[in-house]
Amino acid sequence: MDINARLNAEMVIAAKAKDKIRLSAIRMLKTALHNKEIDVMRPLNENETLQIISVMVKQRKDSIEQFAKGGRTDLVEKEEAELKVVQEFMPAQMSDDEVESVIQKAIAEAGAVSVKDMGKVMKVLMPQLTGKADGKMVGEKVKALLSQ
Repeated sequence: MDINARLNAEMVIAAKAKDKIRLSAIRMLKTALHNKEIDVMRPLNENETLQIISVMVKQRKDSIEQFAKGGRTDLVEKEEAELKVVQEFMPAQMSDDEVESVIQKAIAEAGAVSVKDMGKVMKVLMPQLTGKADGKMVGEKVKALLSQ
């Protein structure tokens, strides 16, 4: 089932269950995808959809961090609930070992030898790892491997 059909089905279920937070998160996700389709003037492919969902996950995590610093536990709880819903639409996350092996292959493929070549490696990596691993964690691992 494609992501849009799954979102529509989940939205109906959430509406019938009167689950306001889940319904809100799904609507927000559908809106973000729809806006991107309008921007590119065509239906999104799976990779583009995963990128948008990844961005939304990152935004939720950043918001949780900021609200926690500000002492807003009510907003932290709301963002955490939305984060759980959005993450349901992400593919299974890769383990650290799997990510590291993909990074090693990308380093070899890009011919990278130092941290200066990090951009080349990330260019090869991100299409493979988008939605399957946290970009920040991937960047840190690449930097650590290249600085050895």
